[in-house]
Amino acid sequence: MKLKTFKPTTPSQRNLIQLNRSDLEKKPLLKTKIKGTKNTAGKSSDGRITSWHRGGGHKKRYRQINFNRTHDSICVVTSLEYDPYRTANIASAYNISTKEYEYILAPKDLKVGDIIKSGSAADAKNGHSLPISKIPIGSLIHNVSVKANSKAQISRAAGTFSQLIEKSANSARLKLSSGEQRSVSIDCYATIGVVSNEFSFLTTLGKAGRARWLNKRPTVRGVAMNPVDHPHGGGEGKSSGGRSSVTPWGKPTKGGKTSTSKNKQILVKRK
Repeated sequence: MKLKTFKPTTPSQRNLIQLNRSDLEKKPLLKTKIKGTKNTAGKSSDGRITSWHRGGGHKKRYRQINFNRTHDSICVVTSLEYDPYRTANIASAYNISTKEYEYILAPKDLKVGDIIKSGSAADAKNGHSLPISKIPIGSLIHNVSVKANSKAQISRAAGTFSQLIEKSANSARLKLSSGEQRSVSIDCYATIGVVSNEFSFLTTLGKAGRARWLNKRPTVRGVAMNPVDHPHGGGEGKSSGGRSSVTPWGKPTKGGKTSTSKNKQILVKRK
């Protein structure tokens, strides 16, 4: 079973749901692919808070993932591991030709000992990385690059995938898990399969302290504040009506742009 529930010996365990990671390695295999990071707590280089509700949290070490599997290679999966910086699981792979190890995103149903290939000569099998021009229409793919010879950016979170629904001479149309459709070059690389750890969205934290372990600080509603702290604050009792929704600086939050994405040229259709 992928999910674990607990006997509620404490109040925080009553609604706690965690992932069963018994099939993953206890310790990282590739120590040379791990580097320490500093928690900036949502502050910029000049010390000002630019992202609210961040701070604290457990120390983490970043795993260097190969998101650009474009070279011809044959690798053997040596371990499946947990990555604290992403929802998906990762896999360590040994490259037979270069005799080096690397971390990759682990697709669903990947096992230790499996052979995974990359490059233009790779087959369309689970975990193989190849150009979209070589992938059959209707296939489920992940780890998709937006531009040719660049690292993958699409469908990297746990349980996500893109479906190849159309190909032309120069471009291909992808349908993302969100229902959005995007157009990319057929020279872009993608990995066959669905990203692992697909049940991660079913987990619950169970208590506020567990959120603090994840570098998440409390969020306070504007209507619960005083007038000096927020435009929504003040009033007798729980009063929230009669005022338009604004930011703490009085800027309207509704009716404006919902996306600041700069890659609209590849957007075909939103959901």
